[in-house]
Amino acid sequence: MVEVKLIECPRDAMQGIHPFIPTDVKVDYLNGLLRVGFDTIDIGSFVSPKAIPQLADTAEVLARIDLSATKSKLLVIVANERGAEAAVQQESVTYLGYPFSISETFQQRNTNTSIEGSWARTAHIAETARKAGKELVVYISMAFGNPYGDPWNADIALRWTDRLVNELGVRIIALSDTVGVAKPEDISAMFSALVPAMPQVEFGAHLHARIDRWQHKTDAAWNAGCRRFDGALKGYGGCPMAEDDLVGNLAMERFVHHLEARGISTGLDLPQLECCVAHAGIVFP
Repeated sequence: MVEVKLIECPRDAMQGIHPFIPTDVKVDYLNGLLRVGFDTIDIGSFVSPKAIPQLADTAEVLARIDLSATKSKLLVIVANERGAEAAVQQESVTYLGYPFSISETFQQRNTNTSIEGSWARTAHIAETARKAGKELVVYISMAFGNPYGDPWNADIALRWTDRLVNELGVRIIALSDTVGVAKPEDISAMFSALVPAMPQVEFGAHLHARIDRWQHKTDAAWNAGCRRFDGALKGYGGCPMAEDDLVGNLAMERFVHHLEARGISTGLDLPQLECCVAHAGIVFP
C-alpha cells in the first residue's frame, strides 16, 4: 500500500490574518483537526509577536488542546535560537520547523539574517532539538524561485540539503514554493534530483497555489517520488513575510479527495474532515 504523510498547517493558514482570532476559537478548531488523523499538525510558532501577532498565543493553545484521542504529531515553527529554546519546553511538540531560504533576500526578510547566518542558526537549533528529544524539519524556502532575482536551481538546493543532512543530521526536508511561482516542470526536476540522491531523507512538498492551480503541482511532486505534503483546509494562508498578497496554501481537502479518487487511501476520518472544512469557513474571516 502506498503511504502518504499529510501535514495540515493551520499555523500557515492563520498567521497572516487580521484581526486576532480568539484563543478559544483556535483551540476549538484545532481540536477538530486533531480528530481527523493527519500525520502532523503544524499548529503554531514561537516567533516574535511583533512579527506574527496572530500566533502570540501558541503556548496557551498548546496547553489547552485535547490530545487524548489523536495520533497526530505536533510541529511548531521557530525563526531563531530563542524561539527554539521556548519550543522545546513544550512536551507535546514533536517537531521544530525552521525556514532555511536559498534566497538571500528572503532569508533577510524572513529571519533577519543572511544565508550563512541562517546556517549557523540552523546548527544551533538542530542541537537544541536533539538534546530535547525533538526532531528538526527544515523548509527550503524559495526552493522553486523567488521574486527578487536571486539565483536558484536544483544544484543549489542539493548543496544545502547535503550539508543539512550530513553535517546536522536533518532527516526531514520540505521544499517550499513560498510565493507560488513554481512550475510543474521545476517541481519535477527538483524532486527528481533530490529524492534518488538522498534516500535516507524524507522529502516533503510545501506548495502555495491558488485554488485552481494546485493539481499540476502536486502531481509533479508525486510522480517524482514525494510522499509528504503540506496543506491547509480551503487553501487559506500563505507567507506574510514574502509579499502582501497571500498566495494561499494547497487546499488540503481537495488534495485528499484527489488521492482517494485515485485509489490512494489517506487513512483520514473523511466525515470529520468535512466537518473541519465547514468549521474553517467560520474561523477564518
